[in-house]
Amino acid sequence: MQTTRKIILFSLMIAMVLSFSDCTKKNKVKHHDKTRVVQTTQILREVDSSCRALMLNQQTVMGVLYQQRSGEMKALAYQAFNIAKVMLDKDLADKSVNQHRTIVVDIDETVLDNSPYQAKCALENVRYPDFWLEWCKAARAKAIPGAVDFLNYAKANGVDVYYVTNRSNDVKEVTLKNLNDAGFPYADEKHLMVSTGESTKEPRRQQILEHNHIALLIGDNLNDFAQVFEKKSSGERMDLVDKMQDEFGRRFIVLPNAMYGDWEGAVYNYNYAQPDSVKIDLRLKGLKGF
Repeated sequence: MQTTRKIILFSLMIAMVLSFSDCTKKNKVKHHDKTRVVQTTQILREVDSSCRALMLNQQTVMGVLYQQRSGEMKALAYQAFNIAKVMLDKDLADKSVNQHRTIVVDIDETVLDNSPYQAKCALENVRYPDFWLEWCKAARAKAIPGAVDFLNYAKANGVDVYYVTNRSNDVKEVTLKNLNDAGFPYADEKHLMVSTGESTKEPRRQQILEHNHIALLIGDNLNDFAQVFEKKSSGERMDLVDKMQDEFGRRFIVLPNAMYGDWEGAVYNYNYAQPDSVKIDLRLKGLKGF
């Protein structure tokens, strides 16, 4: 409702400004009215910018609704962890593995559901990182369907779980609390590997590989699986998925996330600082019609 009221208000403001602009065309503008025209032009620009920001933010609403309201999202999550269990059993049966088995999982939108945070951003017409610290400190994120049962199954079979996340160190303790409260195993200092400033997860994966066998990697972003996907264009990412198709559903288990991710960053050429009008245009240009 709040967003709807803002859109209505902005629409009325635009109508008023356009009406004034039309009047200035019909009537000769006096010298002392020039300042008023400049101010009106500025108002029009500000209103246009605000409307574009609202339009861009509204495009995220469907993604959040999909995460929160679709049975399909829940079904895909259960499907992912059911497949993970089948593949873990297959790995456990492989007697050639002589290192300790581990599973590497991402956190956000892989084992913890942050859709309430994304909903807050949509309702308030803001974007990350606004409210992110407050959300993390609340430690109220629910578990993704199937995640707790699967990771506890892994623990029961002697398989360690490493949580490799790009959450920062300043929310490490509250993240551990959230994981523990949700019932996840191995929610401790050793098994939670946060970002130390870098966005790539490859060094942390290599650190785990030094003394362990990684049976599965689970995430919602292609970057959760291999460094080769990082900072690639949309086309390159899809080509790489084709080349590595045998890994998906075998070693790589993907969770659905229609709200955000590097798939979106690739559309913007990873330049999130671009004006909203440019990002809207890039989104439209990314569509393939018939």
